[in-house]
Amino acid sequence: MSLRILVVDDERLVRAGFRMILGSEPGLEVVGEAADGAEAVAAARALRPDVVLMDVRMPRVDGIEATRRIVRLDPAPAVLVVTTFDQDEHVYAALRAGAGGFLLKDAPEAQLVAALRTVAEGVSLLAPSVTRRLVESLAPPAATGPPVVAAGALHDLTPRELDVLRLLAAGLTNSGIAGRLGVGDATVKTHVSRVLAKLGLVSRSQAVVAAYESGLVRPGGGGEATGGPGGHDGARC
Repeated sequence: MSLRILVVDDERLVRAGFRMILGSEPGLEVVGEAADGAEAVAAARALRPDVVLMDVRMPRVDGIEATRRIVRLDPAPAVLVVTTFDQDEHVYAALRAGAGGFLLKDAPEAQLVAALRTVAEGVSLLAPSVTRRLVESLAPPAATGPPVVAAGALHDLTPRELDVLRLLAAGLTNSGIAGRLGVGDATVKTHVSRVLAKLGLVSRSQAVVAAYESGLVRPGGGGEATGGPGGHDGARC
């Protein structure tokens, strides 16, 4: 089955270029285009793509706001933000909005194709350690608008889920978290899924942002699994 892609960019020639590149790749299908964020949301709702290739700076509704709306659809496609602007603020805003990855428009074609397949599988395109460094450098001063998760939302997590979220924010992969906690990879994957569901998040990168913005993990704190907001001994799974 082909990976269905919606291309969003306010420049027609850019959209045509993406369509040409992706249309020649086996297993990829461009199912539609949009020229701004408002069109992107409508097209995503109507066409149900697997991945939205999203520009940032567009008229009417920009790519960040469009991403925020699209990841709340049911079913929700993954979003790969692609832009000519590499400022950290854009990456951070995209992660807060729920994007699964971030790529510059001058990236090689093979990297673009691989990135689309990566985010479609629910894997963050940015390495967790890169996400952590980015968030540490920008949060909380760069955070604008409502928080990623509501105040007190982390109290809905079990002690072990808090441990998993801390280690996720510290930049560990599922295997790394499993090794630290002495559990299997499948168990960690289940815990990550539950954390995202309980907090209403749509990506691992967004979970990292939430961990820092909520104060669960602090810049330079190392993200160790040492207990919840009130302290605990890390209950076993």
